[in-house]
Amino acid sequence: MLPLLIRLAVIALIIYVFYKAIRYITDPKRKLDEAYEKNQYYFYDDVKNVRKNFFISYKGALFEGEKYLGTTEDAFEIVTIFIGARDAATLQGLTKNDFEYLQQEILTSYPNAKINWKQPIEQLMRDTSSN
Repeated sequence: MLPLLIRLAVIALIIYVFYKAIRYITDPKRKLDEAYEKNQYYFYDDVKNVRKNFFISYKGALFEGEKYLGTTEDAFEIVTIFIGARDAATLQGLTKNDFEYLQQEILTSYPNAKINWKQPIEQLMRDTSSN
């Protein structure tokens, strides 16, 4: 009887470890951290949860976007997004074209949203558009 219980416990442990490994590999938060470390693009968002902010890793900078729900002509959707950098020092080397690219990527998920950048990005976008 005892050897059977030990075998069942070992099998259960193997299944549990396998399950945890799969969960770790497919975790989007881990993928965001990995993309940030490798200076790659990654968009981390829970589209179904309006209250949860989204994160973007792009060229070594980490951006956080705050979503706000509002009304469109026929539905409730995300209508305003405020985006800021987690660390302004990581913005060095990014150009207006980079921020326009990020805007286009965000608009693919939220086509009715008006995107507002926080300082100092807002200053760059305003200064270059007025010239």
